[in-house]
Amino acid sequence: MHPAPRRRPRRTLVATALLGVASALAATACGPTPADAEPAGPFGELTGSQIVDKAFAATRSAKSLTVDIDLRSPDEPVKGYLALDDRGTCAGTLTMDTADTAELVKADDENVYLRFDEAFLREQVKDESPETQEATLDALRGRWMKSPVSDPDAKDMLALCDLKVLLGDFETGASGIVKGAETTVGGQRALALTEPGEGGASSTVYVATEGTPYVLRIVTKGGEEPGTITFSKYGRPVGAKVPAAKDVVATD
Repeated sequence: MHPAPRRRPRRTLVATALLGVASALAATACGPTPADAEPAGPFGELTGSQIVDKAFAATRSAKSLTVDIDLRSPDEPVKGYLALDDRGTCAGTLTMDTADTAELVKADDENVYLRFDEAFLREQVKDESPETQEATLDALRGRWMKSPVSDPDAKDMLALCDLKVLLGDFETGASGIVKGAETTVGGQRALALTEPGEGGASSTVYVATEGTPYVLRIVTKGGEEPGTITFSKYGRPVGAKVPAAKDVVATD
């Protein structure tokens, strides 16, 4: 059997992109602005900064949730859907550069399963001989690659299964966050909180105003990583299942 292609996801895939969005929102200004301090909406006297801090703390503490990703960087657009919980269980699909698609399943603490579409596989073996290319495709087409969670090559993908890692770079105490109007995100009432950036860029966090103040959506306009990240299905089971043995190729 031919070895599975080893590809470290570009810029650690969505993990870096998510952290970049959070970091942009968390950039600390020199001090609070009048807009940041202005009381408004269902959070009463809390400033925009305090509301966003509260929302990210709640989101990091969630038992489970799903993340829909649509990042439109001209260099490497990424779309994806991930369901994950606080035990590290996760399942999802990621598409990079509009064509290369990877599926991920981690149903326990022992193994991670990855399945790549043919476009992804062909990209990995394009520099190999035609014979090696076809042999690799025959071995892996439509099949899951099984790796232990300790495998260094699985590290970047496994970061997507840890919500605390995804949001770990978010810094508290940002200022200049403007509280906007109430709106609806996925059928839930939400408050928009926006931080203007340089060159007309901006990031807006939509925070649930009823029940737990979870982050419901992050929209970034302009800059290097424009796009939308939507958080939903808080508290629902992930439903990750180990693939059937006949569809699995072990990489160890």
